[in-house]
Amino acid sequence: MKKTKIHNLSYKRLLLYFLFSCLLSACGVSKSVHHLPDVHQYTLEIPKVNKINDSTFSYNQNFLTKNKQQLWELYIKGNPLQLGYNNGALTQDLMQKQENIFFSKVESFVPSKFKQKLLKTFLKWYNRKMYLNVREDYQAELYGLSQYSSDQYDFIAPRYLRNLYLHGAHDIGHAMQDLAMVGCTSLAVWNENTEDGSMLIGRNFDFYVGDEFAQNKLVEFVEPEDGIPYMSVSWPGMIGVVSGMNKEGITVTINAGKSRIPLTAKTPISLVTREILQYAKTIEEAIAIAKKRKVFVSESILVGSAHDRNAVIIEVSPKNIGVYRVQNSSRVLCTNHFQSDAYKDDKRNQKQIEESHSKYRYEKLQELLQEEKKLTSEKMAAVLRNRSGLKDKSIGYGNEKALNQLLAHHAVIFSPEKKLVWVSSNPYQLGEFVCYDLNEIFSGKMPKINDFSKSQLNIPRDPFADSEEFENYEISRMVSKEINDAAESKDIVLTDDAIPYYQSLNPDFWKVYFLGGKYYYHKKEYSKAKIEFEKALTKEITTVPDRKMVERYLDKANKKLHK
Repeated sequence: MKKTKIHNLSYKRLLLYFLFSCLLSACGVSKSVHHLPDVHQYTLEIPKVNKINDSTFSYNQNFLTKNKQQLWELYIKGNPLQLGYNNGALTQDLMQKQENIFFSKVESFVPSKFKQKLLKTFLKWYNRKMYLNVREDYQAELYGLSQYSSDQYDFIAPRYLRNLYLHGAHDIGHAMQDLAMVGCTSLAVWNENTEDGSMLIGRNFDFYVGDEFAQNKLVEFVEPEDGIPYMSVSWPGMIGVVSGMNKEGITVTINAGKSRIPLTAKTPISLVTREILQYAKTIEEAIAIAKKRKVFVSESILVGSAHDRNAVIIEVSPKNIGVYRVQNSSRVLCTNHFQSDAYKDDKRNQKQIEESHSKYRYEKLQELLQEEKKLTSEKMAAVLRNRSGLKDKSIGYGNEKALNQLLAHHAVIFSPEKKLVWVSSNPYQLGEFVCYDLNEIFSGKMPKINDFSKSQLNIPRDPFADSEEFENYEISRMVSKEINDAAESKDIVLTDDAIPYYQSLNPDFWKVYFLGGKYYYHKKEYSKAKIEFEKALTKEITTVPDRKMVERYLDKANKKLHK
């Protein structure tokens, strides 16, 4: 996934959308801005939170605590409005911090107060139909949650609307590649592909909005008044699901597909998957729910089922839906392209396969499963943590062609039939995987606050997280910004050893040579630039567009040398 960045193309599109919105009637916008869910149908008790210590809070049979692996664990129950209030009251500080991280980026992108007003008008118009596509009970839950949001960002939208909009931000991040292109990987295996024949499902969620955003991971356990209890892994303030499993053994994980930038927001994909977890017991019920909802981006939903002992990929887009079922096989692999017949002739999907890193990671999965034929939870973690390219080639740390891109928000492993789930801890998916047993958590007895996980089943921390190579990688990420800033500024001049030092930190990664070449090019040292661009082209470059970009720079450097 590309790190968060707004390029000129996105900004122009934003302005075009805004100008287009000004031509439209304000009627639909007015309705959405003033719409509030009917919360009076629900009973409500305003939570009075008991602070047990700095990392443990409770209210009745609801609680929030931080475990020793630094994962926050939230357990809530009640009707939709009560769920929202309980969630908000317990996670208020975390949620406001998360909101601050996200919107401070918006303020840094759009520092002008005038442009902020334009953005506010655009958001009102863009999201004008979202409330028509979100279930009333989820709106009530969001309303309860929003009562604990900060008023600091009311310039963007009031608290309830802002919470609603934020649930579409993940989808918009997928569609606007300049903001964030998620390169997630997921797989399901069973029968002859696992040691005991039971199902195992693994996924890396490579959604990146900065290091701070990933610090407070939240493992939620939800017992709704209506529907099936479920768990999910995301961040404070999120009621949707990006990775989760319910008490019946239905699992959902989402992988971004290639999307157009949508003209209007509809149902956020995380609320579609939330509905599947809350109301589906089988694959067919999950498919029926997905078919009911109008989405506004392209997304693959890998659904595993204990009842069916099977897994499928539901592939949704604004104008189409397909279901990919494997024939004569006991494994399903999913990266970031569609595989069902419904998208066989889709040009956008074909381009994604040809030009992105999705196909490469798919082939890497196949290669690893050929080598390791009987997976266990520990071996699944090793697959998700794999950093090499095809044929074990060293392709540099942080390369998007690797299954482990070293920027994952989280990784999860599900055992649907056993109702076990393992959740990774920082850094990325390298920390200890914490095991939870949904049979015990949703047994009807109140879980013990400080004894939530099955620690004897935890998967150990990856030794790479404590290596010199990892430390160098983390340093190189920080230095990358300095090199890039120097390349784009006439006033910043680096020392002679800065570029060689930077490249020594991650020597197999193409981008360290490209950025070095870019720096020399803009400083008019064309001979040095040419050498660096040529080095970059010998490495495993992430995508076809990236390779073309390096080739263009090399061509420009050659032309400057031959003037």
